[in-house]
Amino acid sequence: MTSAPALPRPAPPAAVLDERRIGLRARARHTGALARRSVLQIRQNPTAMTDALLTPIVLTVLFVFVFGGSIGGDGGRAQYTAFLVPGLMVILGLTIAMAVGVGVHDDFRTGVMDRFRAMPIGRSSVLVAKLVVETGRMLVAITVLLVVGALLGFDVAGHWPGLLAAVGLTAVFGTSLVWSFMLLGLTLRTAQAIQGLSVLVLTPLEFGSSIFVPTSTMPDWLHTFTRFNPLTHMADAARGLALGEGPVAGPVFWTLVWSVGLTALTAPVAVAKFRTKT
Repeated sequence: MTSAPALPRPAPPAAVLDERRIGLRARARHTGALARRSVLQIRQNPTAMTDALLTPIVLTVLFVFVFGGSIGGDGGRAQYTAFLVPGLMVILGLTIAMAVGVGVHDDFRTGVMDRFRAMPIGRSSVLVAKLVVETGRMLVAITVLLVVGALLGFDVAGHWPGLLAAVGLTAVFGTSLVWSFMLLGLTLRTAQAIQGLSVLVLTPLEFGSSIFVPTSTMPDWLHTFTRFNPLTHMADAARGLALGEGPVAGPVFWTLVWSVGLTALTAPVAVAKFRTKT
């Protein structure tokens, strides 16, 4: 009596096989192509840059002219502008990153991400390309902020290398936030939930920090909270690098620790979630 031939094991999907064979050079090429696609979309729809272009103008003018006269002390609005502009770099990083979460969710809702996942490309390339484009938008927003700040009296007094270092550090910290919000966009089911949770978490972090006012004016319990707030570290680092005032080494170190930690925790989970999300 002859036994029935064993049935062949089903082969994995072609996309999975292709992804396993994709090397680093191919992944970089895929990332570049996807990033170029996003840039071309922005060129065709310039309104996609509205938040990056208008948010720094609105925030700078609003805070300087509403709070500058009372918070600036003897130096008035000019002194407050010097204090505020480095802190607003952090706010812009948060604003751009928060929009990414909603964007990723909308891409899944419209079926764009499903098309990408059906292609023989590295899954991480899709998210890294979005990260690259959003970091570029972040740098554009910071450039607009610095121009508006200069018009209102922001002067780095020759600390140009420090200012460039502050911009670079903000971009590093901002990319870690982008990974976090991409994970949020891949996890929550509605855009409203993403926006609501983002505002709920970020509002106390923003105002319980040294972004808008010196923490020395806060009550003891809130001052303690600001010492462990990553936004305080980032704002103090940007302020120290750009203006050459205050401590620099400590805030820069903790900003880098937070950036590496957030990226290490959220990036692998976001890529894994991207592979399995339906």
